Amino acid sequence: MPPKNKKKDAEASDDKFMRAARFGRVKNDLKMGFVGLPNVGKSTLTNLLAGACHAEAANYPFCTIDPNMVQAIVPDQKFKYLADTWKPPSVVPAVLKIVDIAGLIRGAAEGAGLGNAFLSHIAAVDGIFHLVRAFESEDIVHVDDTVDPIRDLETIQSELCLKDKEALSKVIEKEKDRIRKEKGIARSTDPPLGETFKSAYEKCLKLIESNTPVQTYEDFSMGEVDIIREFGLITTKPQIYVINMSKRNFLRKGNKWLPKIQEWVNTHGGGQIIPMSCEFEQDLMDLQDDKEAQKAFIQQCDEEVKSMGLSGPGFAVKSVVPRLIRSGRQSLCLQSFYTAGPKEVRAWTIMKGTHAPQAAGVIHTDFERGFIKAEVANFDDFKALHKGEPSMAKVKEAGKYRQEGKTYVMQEGDIVVFMHNVTASKKK
Repeated sequence: MPPKNKKKDAEASDDKFMRAARFGRVKNDLKMGFVGLPNVGKSTLTNLLAGACHAEAANYPFCTIDPNMVQAIVPDQKFKYLADTWKPPSVVPAVLKIVDIAGLIRGAAEGAGLGNAFLSHIAAVDGIFHLVRAFESEDIVHVDDTVDPIRDLETIQSELCLKDKEALSKVIEKEKDRIRKEKGIARSTDPPLGETFKSAYEKCLKLIESNTPVQTYEDFSMGEVDIIREFGLITTKPQIYVINMSKRNFLRKGNKWLPKIQEWVNTHGGGQIIPMSCEFEQDLMDLQDDKEAQKAFIQQCDEEVKSMGLSGPGFAVKSVVPRLIRSGRQSLCLQSFYTAGPKEVRAWTIMKGTHAPQAAGVIHTDFERGFIKAEVANFDDFKALHKGEPSMAKVKEAGKYRQEGKTYVMQEGDIVVFMHNVTASKKK
């Protein structure tokens, strides 16, 4: 078997996420939201991702009425290295905003339960963690009495698609009104729709009627994407399937439902699946103030895995929380650049493809308005060359400290100093 080309794999992965996020807002403060039935572990997992109990996790279907937003610190070894190198008084990591949305139930699109309010909360986030319950528990009731992840997937996907179908039913008349206004013709006139609009509408309708998220379809033209973006469809949002298993099933990396879930996802447009266990993660989090106890817990879990006759790197026991945060951020096409100095090391969040002046504007609008250039060092170059010094001197000596202009596209992990010059705004 030929060796894997990691660069090509990474580029293919980036392309996949860019396709998934193409319908979204172009912003740096995008949010992921947890979506699922009641009592599947959304509030518990939100607490775990934030590292604190921000949402009331209770065994009651509608205990989370208003969406609860938390900020999860993005795990980042490059940022940690820079902070450890400079040791400044201020250290500011990147964060991912996550919204805990109360549980949907069957009929939500028609207003059942607290459906309409919840669906509007889902519409307000930019990406979806679709949390699915795949564990049995006599202590935690299931809204449909029995555990069946496939039925639950169908329920949630159907409700989202029904809401999108309702939204689609209004776009044709809205487009005709736009054409009438643009051309100054009478309201009684029935203007013809553009071919791109019609093809975008028909493709979306076909996907939604087959219970398939619109964002999974790869062959939209750019013109169709621009039109669909205005439709306001929930299923255009990037979606990650998170499977909440029992601790035992998580340790053995197996569950009777996982193959069926994989098959369901594949037949509904595909998508990333992340198996995890809130039970395991909560036990680990409860010991966060006692590192020795945490280490002993992991060792105990390792022994349990070995007792099942399982071994190898694939059965290593570790938290999935960092992967969830990174995957959510990646699905929104967000990345970091760094500013580093004796006073502060900070990770700044931008979208992939952002140019240097716009990245400067994330720090301060004046930096974008008066942008002159960006002085940039690649993190790997800095790490290889700085010889332990909190300075760019060795990087400059090696000719690896670059000056970039307005057309420079920021790369993940750039260490940057922006040069700018802003004069007073002209009086109006």
